[in-house]
Amino acid sequence: MPEVVTKHPDVVKQVLESAGARCGRGEPQKILTKCPPAQFCALPGGEVCIFGIDGISQMTQLTRAELCPARTEGPPAGTPGVLGGSSAAEGLLAAAVVGMMLRARWRR
Repeated sequence: MPEVVTKHPDVVKQVLESAGARCGRGEPQKILTKCPPAQFCALPGGEVCIFGIDGISQMTQLTRAELCPARTEGPPAGTPGVLGGSSAAEGLLAAAVVGMMLRARWRR
């Protein structure tokens, strides 16, 4: 049975209740036994646990790595960077600026 995360858990529970679910009423939890009772909804066909954004840490079916995967690569090719160009062009520009600054300081 699913755990659901939403920005508006109360609205989701209201929608489910309008379809016959019983939410937050102490219904027996057969599968989602670790779902906080206030977030638990029982339906004729199963169970659902509704979490708000602030309850993500209580979820048992999703891990942090699944919700926020680590980036192992840079941005996609052609993605504008800070200066609006490619990262290689930005690197060359930064090197040129640093070179000009060092040259100006050397001349003093």
